[in-house]
Amino acid sequence: MTEPHGTSAPSRREFLTTASTLTGAAAALASVSSVHAAGSDVIKVGLIGCGGRGRGAAEQCVSSNSNVKLIAMGDMFRDNLDSARDNLTKLGAEKVDVRDDHCFSGFDAYEKVIASGVDLVILATPPGFRPMHLAAAVNAGKHVFTEKPVGVDGPGIKSVLDTAKKAKEKGLAVVAGTQRRHQAGYIAVMNAVREGIIGDVVALRAYWNQGPLWNRGRNPKWTDMEWQLRNWLYFTWLSGDHIVEQHVHNLDVCNWAMGGPPVRAVAMGGRQVRTGKDYGHIFDHFAVDYEYASGAHMLSMARQIEGCENNVSEALVGTKGEFRLSPGSYRGKNIEFRFRGRERNPYEQEHIDLVESIRAGKPLNELQTVAESTLTAIMGRMSAYTGKAVTFEQALESTENLLPAKLEFGPLAVPPVAIPGVTPLV
Repeated sequence: MTEPHGTSAPSRREFLTTASTLTGAAAALASVSSVHAAGSDVIKVGLIGCGGRGRGAAEQCVSSNSNVKLIAMGDMFRDNLDSARDNLTKLGAEKVDVRDDHCFSGFDAYEKVIASGVDLVILATPPGFRPMHLAAAVNAGKHVFTEKPVGVDGPGIKSVLDTAKKAKEKGLAVVAGTQRRHQAGYIAVMNAVREGIIGDVVALRAYWNQGPLWNRGRNPKWTDMEWQLRNWLYFTWLSGDHIVEQHVHNLDVCNWAMGGPPVRAVAMGGRQVRTGKDYGHIFDHFAVDYEYASGAHMLSMARQIEGCENNVSEALVGTKGEFRLSPGSYRGKNIEFRFRGRERNPYEQEHIDLVESIRAGKPLNELQTVAESTLTAIMGRMSAYTGKAVTFEQALESTENLLPAKLEFGPLAVPPVAIPGVTPLV
């Protein structure tokens, strides 16, 4: 791959303008939702973002459904794309048939995948790019599977909420990678909560405490931009910090139980163990007190530190009883509840539900709920970074735009580590 080092690259404004004005062949497919309603035509899929999660989502999409085929792929880096293509091709030509002229790399790869004749796009790039990619896909009339989270800042989430409305108007399906909403046990619990089995929900707990994740270090041949992109977890403009990128799953479960997002957050956090330059500028631990409109509070914890007790779970505390949840475990306390159903791998089920909704002409649209859960995580990060209380509306109306002014390979400074009480709330 020839990287565009030293070449002219579009500004953020030019990228967003392009995303909102895609025309020609891509726009001509704006009503594909009706084309596949009968279920006989092959749904052609394009993958945007060929890392581990992108490869997994593409495999789950085509393997879990009939008449669904991956035909186009795009990634910032050609080596990622080639590795993913080699891996996915093993599924067979009936499921994966990506020709050389349907492989795209670089900052504009997403545009080329969208315009390549696909019906459904899978968005699995770093979350900082998600708002512009969502806008481009929906403006071009594509159904979407989007990984979570769907943004990293308030302006991005405002864009996504606008895109959610456009998708609904166009009759497009958008399913998000908050897979617990497609997991039979979680669905059964939420139905029971709606029926009042634990009474009024008065408190919640959400945890994603685990050890460290991967780090690729730095190759001296890489520019600042390439280093950050290849280690995207550690830069807030790309990941949103781990409270957004990872803990959003647990926060989404709690919002699901409450029927909407919290109204206020007060948080603390810091960078105590991962202090070297290889780890960018994100925190390694967070703790947040979220308050909902009903007066219920959620205790939220997110940590990525080795040698500590791990816990990935949620708890819903009601006036009559309690649920303690984690994937595959649904325990009630002081209530009679037992999940007796069978559940398929939720990473597969979400793609089954997406495709079935397209074929039935009743497209699912989960974009607003995942946007609200993403903003829930963002408001927690904003509070922890600044030491200030942050409301949902403050986070949504924030002018803090984390995306670099120009997306190009070359120098890119790492922001300073946030200092509560010093870092301003924007």
